[in-house]
Amino acid sequence: MNATKLQSLRIDPAQRQRTGGGYRPIVLLVLLLTGVGIYFAWPKKGDEARVFSGNKQVKTGERPPPATPAPLPAVSAPVKDGEVALTVSGYIVNRERIEISPRMMGQVKWIGVKKGDLVKKDQVVVQLDDAEQRARLLEIDGQLAGARVALEKAKIAYERVKRLRATKNETAEREDEARLDVEAAEAAIRQVEGLREAVKVALDWTVIRSPIDGVVLEKLAVAGALVTPQSFGGTRGPSTALFAVADPQDLQVEIDVNESDLPKISLGQKCRVTPEAYPDRQYGGHVTEMAPEANRQKGTLQLKVQIEAPDRFLTPELSAKVEFLKEEK
Repeated sequence: MNATKLQSLRIDPAQRQRTGGGYRPIVLLVLLLTGVGIYFAWPKKGDEARVFSGNKQVKTGERPPPATPAPLPAVSAPVKDGEVALTVSGYIVNRERIEISPRMMGQVKWIGVKKGDLVKKDQVVVQLDDAEQRARLLEIDGQLAGARVALEKAKIAYERVKRLRATKNETAEREDEARLDVEAAEAAIRQVEGLREAVKVALDWTVIRSPIDGVVLEKLAVAGALVTPQSFGGTRGPSTALFAVADPQDLQVEIDVNESDLPKISLGQKCRVTPEAYPDRQYGGHVTEMAPEANRQKGTLQLKVQIEAPDRFLTPELSAKVEFLKEEK
């Protein structure tokens, strides 16, 4: 009985071999997945630069450089007791505003600036139509060539008359006439050359350049518009200006001071300028201009304070506070 039970519990060797063989595909699959993982995780030559710091690539394993901090605003210096004689508010203005106008009537062929553009001195900003001036120049060149031919003929005739005069075969009067013909031909050439220079000047006027380094404050004309150096009257006449430009590094604060406060202010007096938009920034300045007459209705006198080191935070027509400092004794 016991032998029979033991015989029933015995595993057939052929069946045991088949059961053990079922683990082999699983092991192979695990090894395959491990190999694929190691392949993709291993660093390659093309994977050197995968980290970005700002706009600069940093190689893998290197520490990215620290970001450049934004410039901090200027901190206002504390105001000492009795340092300020007067505080008045005004408006930031350009010291000079230049409106560029044409020197002759013409049609705008091309304009290369817009509001807010920076321009350099002598930079070409507008081109007027120059077809008429170029045609006139060709016409005068033809006149000049004819005048030179006339001069050559006059010289030949004069030399012939001089030879005849030397042999007593021509009169002195005829010799004088021939000599004057040469001088008249030379004068005619100078006249045509003068006309040519005038046309060249008009041709140069069709090219309009910026007179200063600055920024375009306003664009007053467009391509195709008719412009003129003087107004015809009325509101529908041609434009008399092309654009307005000013130097952004030449700023002032324009203020009105009550007449009772005038004894506290003098020409050249040191000031401290604080824009209302950026109360934590301060700029040095000095009184550069005092109006020659007061405003009777307001009882004020207009002053202008030159800002000594303006930057991008100062915008014309924004308000600013001006502190007039007491003079050191």
